[in-house]
Amino acid sequence: MGIVVQKFGGSSVATTEKLKIVCNHITKEFEKGNSVAVIVSAQGKTTDKLITEEREITDSPSKREHDVLVSVGEQITISKLAIMLNDMGYKAISLTGWQIPIITDDHFGNAKIKSIRNETILDLFKEGYIVIIAGFQGINENNEITTLGRGGSDTTAVAIAASLNAEKCDIFTDVDGVFTTDPRIAEKVKKIDLISYDEMLELSSLGAKVLHNRCVEIGKKYNIPIVVKETGKENSTGTIVKNSKKLEDMEISGIAKDDNISRITVMGLENKIGKTYKVFNLLAKHKINVDTIVQSFGESINKNLSFTIKSSDLKETIKILEDNLEYLTAREIIHFDNLSKVSIVGIGMTHRTGIASKMFEALYEENINMHLISTSEIKITVLVNQDEADRAVKAIHKKFFNN
Repeated sequence: MGIVVQKFGGSSVATTEKLKIVCNHITKEFEKGNSVAVIVSAQGKTTDKLITEEREITDSPSKREHDVLVSVGEQITISKLAIMLNDMGYKAISLTGWQIPIITDDHFGNAKIKSIRNETILDLFKEGYIVIIAGFQGINENNEITTLGRGGSDTTAVAIAASLNAEKCDIFTDVDGVFTTDPRIAEKVKKIDLISYDEMLELSSLGAKVLHNRCVEIGKKYNIPIVVKETGKENSTGTIVKNSKKLEDMEISGIAKDDNISRITVMGLENKIGKTYKVFNLLAKHKINVDTIVQSFGESINKNLSFTIKSSDLKETIKILEDNLEYLTAREIIHFDNLSKVSIVGIGMTHRTGIASKMFEALYEENINMHLISTSEIKITVLVNQDEADRAVKAIHKKFFNN
């Protein structure tokens, strides 16, 4: 048969009883004759607990030592799972990121995978082992432990699947796939059976929490189908993430929301070549991640440049820009806080008219003001007040899916 990669998140492996359910999913795939690699997260809130204990010592730990500490949780999970499978009569072995090894760059806390030496995994498959791998972690070329940041276990799983040329990568979580929007916000949400890499990438980047965008990028690059399934469901079909022409029949695929957004406007920026570059180059040097960008043009010798950032970066961003007003030849920096991005995503948007009108009508009917609008071929994003964001999602979802 083939190679199948399975990934189980923290809530799926939180207790001994849940580990037994995980074992059933693993052995079911193994009994089909497949070679199985399993990637796991730390159990439950283990990583959060470790970070809390770290903060009891200091608010500014060494980034290297921080990664050594928070990588421990996954090692606990892989050993427990291997012990349980061995006790059930299966050959299972656990591997940390450095034992494979998964080679990363030196960016502690948010490292990027450079390569995976998969010979160890393939050799263990030949010996009949189920291979249990610690997600979220790797090792740099100086043999120092690194971690991959938010969604790191998803990234590990799809990267392992790509390196092994696996048939698919099953991501087991606490929901039965990807839905048209967050079920905690809107009523009558619908499960999406099939979604493209591009659409899933947009939804993930725009606030959907089901999959991390880095893992979707890898899946798209290496054409690895990703299947999002519910751990607690015996025969979950979930949502398949891959390319499909059938998706063009859909108006939109889903709605995403991202809270804690701030809008920055650089006022009176000199309207000359290179001024926009200076702004974003300055922010890039300080590792400020910038999203939705809108620049106003006109006959004036000056222009205004607006963009969004996460609110956690607001204070630093304002200081950087205000300290460099003269260098940028700008008049002032203004900002708006407590905002949310609400976005609709769908490949079908490129073939249908009136999608934007329908979205804006839903917001108009709810008397919700838009602070900024940004569009691409497969998405429309609006910036709204954070306290109105859930209402915006409900209204848009009702307009597209419940009428």
